[in-house]
Amino acid sequence: MKRQTVYTLFVIAIILSFFVTPLGDFSKLMLNRIFSAAPTVITQENRGGISSYDWGLKDANWEFFSFKKSKGKVVFITFWASWHLPSKAQLKDIQLLYDTYKGNVDFYVITNEERAPVELFMMKNDYTFPVTYQIVGNLSPLTLLKPPGSYIIDKNGDIVVHQNAIADWRNDKVDELFAELIAQ
Repeated sequence: MKRQTVYTLFVIAIILSFFVTPLGDFSKLMLNRIFSAAPTVITQENRGGISSYDWGLKDANWEFFSFKKSKGKVVFITFWASWHLPSKAQLKDIQLLYDTYKGNVDFYVITNEERAPVELFMMKNDYTFPVTYQIVGNLSPLTLLKPPGSYIIDKNGDIVVHQNAIADWRNDKVDELFAELIAQ
């Protein structure tokens, strides 16, 4: 075979591996992580506030609680699904974010999935951030974003970040933002 033919077959094999092998899932996750950018911070004059803190949710034990417990705190909210590739790609960063800021920031890693697949996914990936379950049909003070959408809300209830796509949550820009919001 000619060198060009071998090269072409090699490239085709690599491309096919992204679609039909377990290596493909890993590769797609890595590519999503590599090409994610830092979230866009909304300028002070363009920030809107949330309408209220009246939002019923369920915790990891399937018990009801109110978002009102986060009033006056810095809040990180992200929507995810265990089957959604971009969601899965950013959860590693969210785990690191949680490990760094737990106690200073309220984390809401929200899914509308059933409990069993979520618990299996969390255990398989050694994630320890708190999972929050959305109550389908329950009114929310925020627009419910499609995974992997995220919000950061300051202590005054102003939306500082409204991210509709995967983001790189572990960078200096995010660390500076959280330091500023926590200090307020």
